[in-house]
Amino acid sequence: METVTRGMVINDVIKKHPQTIKVFNDFKVDSCGGGAAIETTAKRDGIDVETLLNALNVAVQVAEGECGYCGDPEAKIKR
Repeated sequence: METVTRGMVINDVIKKHPQTIKVFNDFKVDSCGGGAAIETTAKRDGIDVETLLNALNVAVQVAEGECGYCGDPEAKIKR
């Protein structure tokens, strides 16, 4: 599994992992103008970057059947 990182562009993440749209929406991150990096947009929108990245990576793991916690929002990403 590819890990979603702070430097990735939002549009690229959504194209590769469409299940992340819900996460961006839940965090109220503006993903419409998603040509910016996750960290840049999250900071601008007042979102904790690490919390957002954790949620994005859990969503990707769940969709790929790799999450041992399967949707638990408090779960740590397995490495």
